[in-house]
Amino acid sequence: MPSSFVVHLVNDPFGDPALLVGLRWERRALLFDLGDLTAASPTDLLKVQQVFVSHTHIDHFIGFDHLLRTILGRGRTVQVFGPPGIADNVAGKLAGYTWNLVEDYTLAFEAHEVHPGRVTVTSFEAPRRWARRDAGERPFTRALLADPHFTVEAAPLDHRVPSLAFALTERFHIHVLRGQVEAMGLAVGPWLREVKRLIWGGAPDETPVRTGRGETGAAAAREFPLGELRSRLVTIARGQKLTYVADAIYSAGNIERIVALAKGADLFYCEAAFLDRDVSRSRDRYHLTARQAGALARAAGAKRLIVFHHSPKYREAPAELYAEARAAFEGTLTAPPPLAGC
Repeated sequence: MPSSFVVHLVNDPFGDPALLVGLRWERRALLFDLGDLTAASPTDLLKVQQVFVSHTHIDHFIGFDHLLRTILGRGRTVQVFGPPGIADNVAGKLAGYTWNLVEDYTLAFEAHEVHPGRVTVTSFEAPRRWARRDAGERPFTRALLADPHFTVEAAPLDHRVPSLAFALTERFHIHVLRGQVEAMGLAVGPWLREVKRLIWGGAPDETPVRTGRGETGAAAAREFPLGELRSRLVTIARGQKLTYVADAIYSAGNIERIVALAKGADLFYCEAAFLDRDVSRSRDRYHLTARQAGALARAAGAKRLIVFHHSPKYREAPAELYAEARAAFEGTLTAPPPLAGC
């Protein structure tokens, strides 16, 4: 389906978890988890404005250092969302280095710590040598971030430590009809991004928009009301929904929360650490099997399932993991029961 999201795993499915989501036509990106980021291009990392961390086991958080090194000296604030303790984790990372030459830097981090019913915010700013500052708190139910372009929701999971699953939903998708643009004697240009921005922001129909010069460059810039451009040049469709689940035991509570969060997802990224024949190992490690991942995606009515975060023990035979997940997703393999009492 049409989408403004450009999505890819930074590493192969056996590597550290890190899902990069770029926003098409914008210099913005989101990261889900901070595993090893050395395979990510600096160009992509420089676009990151929000990071969503499931939990801070080393394979999900070691990439913070690489992200910091890449964006150091850039004038921006990066928001880091995570479970209880994420502010301490960010503080610990920043405390590992000497910071006597950063007075002129404007880089800052905001740690948004998700607790039952509330989100606390802690700010760390380079000119203050990353001294902690309480930046307040807000209520939390499931919505974590509301942007004019998209929303992010979160659900708490049990991984023997608190972990978070996330759902990213494009509010709606705007498609520009290039043929109509040309029929109006206009040239495709940056002004179309402004049209999209105004529509996403809910601007009134009478808002004036300057369309730039005509296609030949000879005509003067023209001005139209936003409502006319909306009706003649764009179509608006349902936005894409992406769900990210990394590290959770297959318990009744986790199943309920994951299925509710992922309902109707177009893309369901789900960990599948083990094959179901090794289910006892997955229970001991509080991870999902490939069959369990497929069962969750099927129960949620997801359109497409992408499994990742596999145990290296299957590196020589990954096809078995994918076949097991696919069979459960398509309903040809019976879904496993949740753990009793969980």
